Amino acid sequence: MTPVRLARLPPARRVLSLSVLLALAMPAHAQQATPDEDTTTLSALVVTAQKREEALQDVPIAITALSEALLRDTGVRDIKDMQVLVPGLTVTSTQSDAQTTARIRGIGTVGDNPGLESSVGVVIDGVYRPRNGVGFGDLGEIERIEVLKGPQGTVFGKNTSAGVINVITRRPDYGTYAGAELTVGNYNALGVAGTFNSALGDSAAMRVYAAKRERDGWMDVHVGDGPRRETRDNDQNFHTLRAQWLLEPTDALDVSVIADYTSREENCCTAVTLVRGGTAPLIDALSPDDGVAPVVDLEAREAWSNRSTEQDFKDKGVSLQVDWDTPWLGGATLTSITASRDWDAINGLDFDYSTADLIYRNADADESLIAFDTFSQELRLTGSTDRLDWMLGAFYSDETLDRNDSYRVGGAYEPYVSTLVFQRVAAAVSGLGLPIDTSNPASFFSQVTGQPYNTGFVGLSALDRYRQEATSHAVFGNGTWHATDALDITVGLRYTSEDKALDARYGNPNGSQACAAALANPAGGVAQALLARGVPLGALTPPQQAALLGQLAPQVVGFMCLPWANALHDGRMTRQERDEGAWSGTLKAAYRWNDALMTYASAARGYKAGGFNLDRVQSADGLSSSGSGIVPVDDTSFPGEYVDSYELGAKTTWMGGNLLANATLFHQTYEDFQANSFLGTSFVVRSIPEVVSKGIDTELLWQTPLDGLMLQAGLTYADTRYGDETPTADFVYPGALYKLPGSRMSFAPLWSGSAAVTYEWDFGANLLGRFNLGGKYMSDFNTGTDLDAEKMQDGYAVFNARLGIGSRDRRWMVELWGQNILDETYVQVAFDAPLQTPGTPAPGDPLNSYNGYLGAPATWGVTLRLEY
Repeated sequence: MTPVRLARLPPARRVLSLSVLLALAMPAHAQQATPDEDTTTLSALVVTAQKREEALQDVPIAITALSEALLRDTGVRDIKDMQVLVPGLTVTSTQSDAQTTARIRGIGTVGDNPGLESSVGVVIDGVYRPRNGVGFGDLGEIERIEVLKGPQGTVFGKNTSAGVINVITRRPDYGTYAGAELTVGNYNALGVAGTFNSALGDSAAMRVYAAKRERDGWMDVHVGDGPRRETRDNDQNFHTLRAQWLLEPTDALDVSVIADYTSREENCCTAVTLVRGGTAPLIDALSPDDGVAPVVDLEAREAWSNRSTEQDFKDKGVSLQVDWDTPWLGGATLTSITASRDWDAINGLDFDYSTADLIYRNADADESLIAFDTFSQELRLTGSTDRLDWMLGAFYSDETLDRNDSYRVGGAYEPYVSTLVFQRVAAAVSGLGLPIDTSNPASFFSQVTGQPYNTGFVGLSALDRYRQEATSHAVFGNGTWHATDALDITVGLRYTSEDKALDARYGNPNGSQACAAALANPAGGVAQALLARGVPLGALTPPQQAALLGQLAPQVVGFMCLPWANALHDGRMTRQERDEGAWSGTLKAAYRWNDALMTYASAARGYKAGGFNLDRVQSADGLSSSGSGIVPVDDTSFPGEYVDSYELGAKTTWMGGNLLANATLFHQTYEDFQANSFLGTSFVVRSIPEVVSKGIDTELLWQTPLDGLMLQAGLTYADTRYGDETPTADFVYPGALYKLPGSRMSFAPLWSGSAAVTYEWDFGANLLGRFNLGGKYMSDFNTGTDLDAEKMQDGYAVFNARLGIGSRDRRWMVELWGQNILDETYVQVAFDAPLQTPGTPAPGDPLNSYNGYLGAPATWGVTLRLEY
């Protein structure tokens, strides 16, 4: 028997959906629809990974497909929640929810720098979102989510080098019904949501979804003398509205319009102390209370922050999709997707994560704005014959990225940094056997510059504005030749042209007086300070004096001219341009041995565009690749990222189509991998010559013989490592990235496994029960881009559970739910505490302090669902 090729079936609205399929695992009388008996097994699951409807078991791609029911059971409202269901997927957030990064098989792009595109693309209803953080929010009613692993640049709008998260929301239909949801939970959680669907005549329909959710923060914050007054962080307060219209004037024409708007006004994200280093006592001395955690206790979930972390996100957009079954080319379907989106984020930040008033950013559009305005247009022509399924397409996007970046310096900054520097100076002088006055070290900077104490830094220190214009053009084709009834050959090819231009204006509104004064006479300023402290420089010979000042002056000036305080940036204006053209593609062979077994082999070339580092970059000589220094870097560009990916896979079907077991061996080699690293004072982008990710993905989906019981599981082994090359001085000791060559990559656990069990049963006269337990385990991995030992996260598991009781006709249901029910404490991202790692990058330096962003604790609540 030759298996059915779903690519040749009628259009989407008449094909068995994933959500309907999974509903078949439930008791028959609880279903609202009864598909034909021949199509009621899991083997008929439909996905659109190749931009056409195909059976999951016929697609030669490693895919995790998640249904609406499973997503609801496990409490998934956004893509970050979804990682509990997908082995090999890791999603983390840092300074704010805008800085969110998805990684597949250990590969992803750190999200703190908006100049870098995402290795893992997010596509919602056919529209590519420009960065991961832009695609996170309440997704509303989801029909399914498909996680495609490996490069997918041939058929999806924008190139992606590591994978795609493809979200398909529920379309309008021709029924009339309404639904409502009320949720209450711990941390004073309250959520309401509603949906309404109705026909608009015989050929049109509409669907509206709205939600409002709020919750207190789960992080307790010590605010010191403020001015921050919010003592909780990581709260929730957002509302969203999504409307869809469907128009089908003829059997050949399908028009869909989607408009959505989301607003979030929340507080996020403070960091906790992971390691209390030698700088902590000085921070404490400059604070009215302890400046940082007196002891490390992650389970207490306490943070120290005297400045606001309020954030305000606005996300809105509209898209128009037209599908026309043309009368030419054998009835090929012409698809047009036109979209316009506007996203902006404003985020306050306490950079030092302490109650000492060091450096911070106000939540103000003029000082902390990141905004994307995007227009995209995709055209596809898709057709099929008895032997060929084919697609031709073109893609265009026009993206404007605006970033306003600022640093404000508080009153504790000079006494803190001055004291740190003076400790080094005093050690060097004492090492020569010379006396030095060590009282009042906080005044050392003022003695170097000859300025009054604590006037050279305070205020709006840096205010930079970036505008990046980017256009992308691409043409692509993809075809599957059914060489025999068992053998399929797929060829895909794409050419992409990327044009980017960045205009940057740098300003130091407070004049950076201390840095400017130090630059005017670096050695003389240090000599002046040493003499003021009783150092008998006259006792040294001229060469000895020159050697001492030559050693100390660069260190002193370096600390006085850190990026946000560097007067050399003031008034700078730069323009950078880069054009790239790249080929990508794929070649796949799939052989169906029988109804139960399909194997495939694939080779793919993936690509992600280069760009610019949107941050103050400075070095020893003005070159981005050089060592540390204070000379501004004008050229902050980095090249495109390429990947060669090879896969061997098997998709097997058992128990009459009710058990699917799939596995994929993969080997991916990345060239010029874009590594974004925080080096304590700023983010730098380094192109790493080679990164290799290899391993195996497995997936299991079982509609068990026990009526109402469904199991889903997956296991990924991924060995993802940096190559042995050392492209810049940063990768050689004592460079900050010296641990990377040959090491396992950060955020890349060797093992990652997920599992979910769902059981639904009848009881009483007309009641049903539904239970779900889902969890994910990840083995140990490093959460820091520089692989410091202090940033290791031990292996851990997170479990979610839900128990519901309702009527068999699903008119109502009450659900008791819990997220992270075992209250696992784990670190999402660890990093060098800003200005608190002045020592060398050697492991275990007693001076160095480290901070981390924690994952959410246990949350629980009750949800009431009503349908009419």
